[in-house]
Amino acid sequence: MPSIFLTASRARFVTAAVFPVVVMSLGMGVSLAHAAGPSNAGPEAPFLAENDDAMTRMMDAMSIKPSGDVDHDFVGMMLPHHQGAIDMAQAELRYGHNEQLRRIAQEIVVEQQQEIIAMRLALGQPLPPSAPAPDQAQPPSSPASPHAVPPEASSTKTMSMPMSSMRMKQESK
Repeated sequence: MPSIFLTASRARFVTAAVFPVVVMSLGMGVSLAHAAGPSNAGPEAPFLAENDDAMTRMMDAMSIKPSGDVDHDFVGMMLPHHQGAIDMAQAELRYGHNEQLRRIAQEIVVEQQQEIIAMRLALGQPLPPSAPAPDQAQPPSSPASPHAVPPEASSTKTMSMPMSSMRMKQESK
């Protein structure tokens, strides 16, 4: 029977893996609680709905059964966490208007994709399929954002890999 008490090292692992999600959830909870008011049907509604879906998918996917392999479990929780960040950043790119935040959202997409690749490589897992560049994100059923670059204007569909990941892969050979 597993112990209900956490060892110090497991507590640090759980804290490191879960803390960012809790912080994001609290922030989203405040935003979504505000959205539940009468102004819910306004222009922000599609953004809020998309973010709520992203948070739900992320939280569900992060609820994994421990495998007994700390590295595998860490990656099992971090991959959906990173994908959730990508999904939320893409919603900002679709609906946001602040250029500084849109640039940050683009960076989040690229950096989180790179970290997903690095974690998968570290465990010898297959890489995800390449995704459109962050400035190409379009809402599923709405017209193009005035800030988005039309797909025909950019053919960038590759994902770059951080140098540290490439070194890590080469050193493991």
